[in-house]
Amino acid sequence: MNFSVNLTPTAEPAGYACGANLESFYNWYTQVHGWASLLVCIFGSIANVLNIAVLTRREMQSPTNMILTGLAVADLLVMIEYIPYAIHMYLYQRSRRDTFTYGWSMFVLFHSNFAQVCHTISICLTVTLAIWRYIAVAHPQRNREWCSNRRTFFMIAFAYVSCPILCIPLYINTEVRPQTEMLDERGMSLNLTKLQREANGTLPSLEGLTNTTLYFVKLTKSPMSNVLKDINVWIYSVVIKLIPCVALTGLSIKLVKVLLEAKRRRKKLTTKNTAIKMGNGKENACEKPKKKRKGNDKERQTDRTTMMLLAVLLLFLVTEMPQGILGLLSVILGPSFFNTCYVMLGDVIDILTLINSAINFILYCTMSRQFRTTFNQLFCNRWRLIGRWMAVPHQPMENNGHTGTNHTVTQVTQV
Repeated sequence: MNFSVNLTPTAEPAGYACGANLESFYNWYTQVHGWASLLVCIFGSIANVLNIAVLTRREMQSPTNMILTGLAVADLLVMIEYIPYAIHMYLYQRSRRDTFTYGWSMFVLFHSNFAQVCHTISICLTVTLAIWRYIAVAHPQRNREWCSNRRTFFMIAFAYVSCPILCIPLYINTEVRPQTEMLDERGMSLNLTKLQREANGTLPSLEGLTNTTLYFVKLTKSPMSNVLKDINVWIYSVVIKLIPCVALTGLSIKLVKVLLEAKRRRKKLTTKNTAIKMGNGKENACEKPKKKRKGNDKERQTDRTTMMLLAVLLLFLVTEMPQGILGLLSVILGPSFFNTCYVMLGDVIDILTLINSAINFILYCTMSRQFRTTFNQLFCNRWRLIGRWMAVPHQPMENNGHTGTNHTVTQVTQV
């Protein structure tokens, strides 16, 4: 997540302009970000709950699915926590007096820290997933030993424990600080230019104006604040973003090479087995194709799983790499770039992160047959079973010449 979007920018000397187009885009997107993020979070929360329900089934238990479950939990926490933040900051329009209270500012501070920690856990588990998958396809004979359930659980626990520690500079670098502003009777900021224009050159009336203490999330004031800010940006842009992206790029390239090599090997074996079958007797010709088909099906399932995980990794790279580059530019170009270009792209960074956290369910459904099958057994078949029981009216019995009222008898039957 983008921690800077929650900070109230301080005055910095101008020195970097991002252009009128970016500012125009920022003004437009700020108006739609609230609803866009809310819809993504609602969908993502439901999707990640479904992911957890399917991936924790007994027939789905595997080291890879354990990591995907840990990833879904972290993404679910990001989604659920962002919903009240989006409503507070973007959708529930009210006065500054009611918006920037101490309680709400503490919530924004909590959101900034909690969302960053959960997303860092998600990043750590994504890197672990790539390493585990590379071992599975490149060293299958050592996979059970190196990627056992016990070691997988340890890596998941390590991510959930170490990432909050890694984000400690973020906690100590931000705080809630009071700030006094003059507000009108509606609790909105005082517009002196408009007030003077309405007064037509006379002394403007200050009736209804009050000095109100508001609270904002700002960088901590201390002799070490600038150093902490630089450390924070370096950790965010390099350690949390760029290093995982570089590692995932290398692992993804290796996985693609392994897939291509496996495809060439299967093609070579298919040609060889065809020649053997032509030269063997009738008995061998019947038995070997069955074994061959079983082995090919297993290899294809492995390839499909690898391709699905590659899609997860590539989606991660598309959404995370730009954030790391922008963070690094903020360090290189200085505060002027950070307080203009980077801050104006903060909402875009957030929505990309939310989409990345919400879309894995679609990837699993479209690219994993086992996930689809388990999902159908867990949900669709149950709904279908409920639909199979329904009230069916019997045809009215004939009166056989007797007068009277025909009664419709209803019974519950199984279709």
